[in-house]
Amino acid sequence: GVGGMSVVGQLAPIFKGVGYSAIMMVFLENVYYIIVITWTLFYLFNTFMDLPSLPWSDCSKGNGTWATVSCWAPESGIPYTESVAAMNNISEADTETAVEQFWRNEVLHASDGIEEIGEVQWDLFICLIVAWALVYGFIWKGLHNSGKLLWVCAVFPYIILSILCVKALTLEGASEGLKFLFTPEWERLYEAEVWIDGGTQIFFSYGVGIGSLLALGSYNKFHHNCHRDAIFVCCVNSFTSIFSACVIFSILGYMAHQKGVEVGEVVQSGPALAFLVYPEVVLAIAPSPFWAFLFFIMLLNLGLDTQFSSVESLMTGLVDNWPEQLRPHRKKFTLGMTVFMCLLGLPMITRGGIYVFQLMDFYAASGLSLLWCVFFQTIAICWVFGAKKFYLCIEEMIGYRVSMYWYVCWCFLAPGFMLFIFIFYFVKYTPITMGDYVYPPWGEALGFAISLSSVLWVPGYAIYFFFTTPGTWREVLVAGITPVIKPRAEALKCAETKASMDNTKELSDVEQKLMDRTDEVFDQLENEGQEDYNDKE
Repeated sequence: GVGGMSVVGQLAPIFKGVGYSAIMMVFLENVYYIIVITWTLFYLFNTFMDLPSLPWSDCSKGNGTWATVSCWAPESGIPYTESVAAMNNISEADTETAVEQFWRNEVLHASDGIEEIGEVQWDLFICLIVAWALVYGFIWKGLHNSGKLLWVCAVFPYIILSILCVKALTLEGASEGLKFLFTPEWERLYEAEVWIDGGTQIFFSYGVGIGSLLALGSYNKFHHNCHRDAIFVCCVNSFTSIFSACVIFSILGYMAHQKGVEVGEVVQSGPALAFLVYPEVVLAIAPSPFWAFLFFIMLLNLGLDTQFSSVESLMTGLVDNWPEQLRPHRKKFTLGMTVFMCLLGLPMITRGGIYVFQLMDFYAASGLSLLWCVFFQTIAICWVFGAKKFYLCIEEMIGYRVSMYWYVCWCFLAPGFMLFIFIFYFVKYTPITMGDYVYPPWGEALGFAISLSSVLWVPGYAIYFFFTTPGTWREVLVAGITPVIKPRAEALKCAETKASMDNTKELSDVEQKLMDRTDEVFDQLENEGQEDYNDKE
């Protein structure tokens, strides 16, 4: 099998740019997603810095460092009327918890905007190096050699999440958080951001488009039941999303009850949500440092699991595309790429790094660029290579035909839905923001440039193919839509076995016909002999 960079180019050569687009997205994802692991490591190390409590358990622990006059922690037992915030005429609704201020002022040292990029945070820099060292330590041989590790990373988070869920549901105000989660706001369907966030989140969480599943699936046996796995992954993924959302919104309901505000006003959505919600709930579970340690180990597992798959997808895609040059030096090449991506992540651990991270998160491997890539993948496979051929290929691998529902989805529903979101986004376009912060025009332009770095590969390679392939325009077009599949050894063996079985069956049929004919001849001779005997009598 091959990774995501090569497979579309083999099915429809003129669309090989889709593979380059996917590999560019997964490269950018690797650069910025590791920052989530970096923040997790920072919290994990700080869990042991203030035993037997936690550094973010009370505002007094940050006096003179990260706590400001607007800091008030309801769980500390100090009434609002006696807090520093009340003494400085700050309303209860405008206060911030110790968890919020620890995140913004101690972890991020955040500036007021992307304009103030500031210096690198050296504590985060050390965590970034440790994060990349962990990733390289597990994938340098190839992720397919780390099966036991993946099982641990996959199962352990569910255990911790279940424990946190039980505690979260018993917190006061949890029901209000769940009510907020499951109460639809129909008017938001008119917002383009809701549609593109929902669509691309499904693509991103399922690993569609960026090649992670293709890279991992390329190690499967030829007759592995990919249809069963696809349904299983979708069900588990959706269940996990709903399950974790119940935990998060139960805690948000508790935080809203503590501050006396609406659930939607507690914290702002974004990449920081997990680092504001879960550290809050562990304060309510004794002993807090122990549960904080387990939670951040869980978050570390989740982050590393995603990063392992993404880096493996990148390495597999590049090595498959240039096998002669890279495969003999895969370990060294992986190390070089790891160092390179680590250096590219430095701007996101500066004082203005959170704003750069938000740009990368919105424009690099999600949103328009991911939608664009998946749309052309679908067109290349289902309309150029042919959905019927693809349908039969799956049947050959798994041994049975899948439902025609999937055929309809591949050909019509999926591309139609993506096209609708794409057009709707531009019709209802709104500039990117992060909370109350509005990005400057040059920041938004930088975001679009990040998107174009992956989007332009699709038309760019098609143009390159037309002008570099010899022949007339018609011949080039035919060559561009003619598959150049390099079948894996197992597929060839399967075809040879099938051909051998067919030949054997044909020979058996011939032998059976000869035997039947021989029996007929003997019967005829026997009958003739009996007639001669009767005549003599």
